Amino acid sequence: MTGELVRVSARVPLAEAEVARAAAIELAPGGFEETETEETLVLGLYVDESAVEAIRAAFADVEVTLVAPGWEDAWRAFHRPVRAGGLWVGPPWEQPEPGELAVVIDPGRAFGTGAHPTTRLCIELLATSRARGSLLDVGCGSGVLSIAGARLGFEPIRAVDNDPIAVEATIANAAVNGVVLEATVLDGESDEVPAADVAVANVLLRPVEKILVRLETQFAITSGYLTGDMPAAPGWRHLERIELHGWAADRFERSA
Repeated sequence: MTGELVRVSARVPLAEAEVARAAAIELAPGGFEETETEETLVLGLYVDESAVEAIRAAFADVEVTLVAPGWEDAWRAFHRPVRAGGLWVGPPWEQPEPGELAVVIDPGRAFGTGAHPTTRLCIELLATSRARGSLLDVGCGSGVLSIAGARLGFEPIRAVDNDPIAVEATIANAAVNGVVLEATVLDGESDEVPAADVAVANVLLRPVEKILVRLETQFAITSGYLTGDMPAAPGWRHLERIELHGWAADRFERSA
């Protein structure tokens, strides 16, 4: 049962930032805001009021406010374009510079606007990939990584997610960008996944580990976890790691 949309502000010491971010992404998988001072991290989680109790259990210093009328405009102001891997990634109400390769993503019901550090890290690793060829996006969310992959020269593109809303969003965003891809409902942790040359999985740490076991690809790019975490990856050779704002992304190659 759903109720009012609320903003939950959770304040934690900066020294506990990594643990707090990990908790926040579990409690608000649609994304969250964060601001820092010299000593404090404040996380802003927009959730249904039914989720407040779980957030209070996870954080000691919590403030809950109803989302005021007109929040849509503030929400739009929060979603700003970013650049990663030579691509402009932003919402449809912003405009890239002339000549820039653009990935236009409407921040709707599916997670993944391009602004989150893990998304930017995955795009950077896609951009520097030695292999192009076919791309499998596991846990595609809004389709931002699938569309970025197409812009960077990967084809064909296959996107899968266990959430039908995410698949719908990926198809819609691909159409807006003029990108041809196949998007289907599929659970990358338990279902048989399609073969591809390269896979990208920007989810959480434990799902990444389960997905790596099931992949039939030569290369894998993974993210969705903090710099203190490293996925267990039997059968894979770790090639490189990049980091941004406390988050990490890794590139793996299939072991011989």
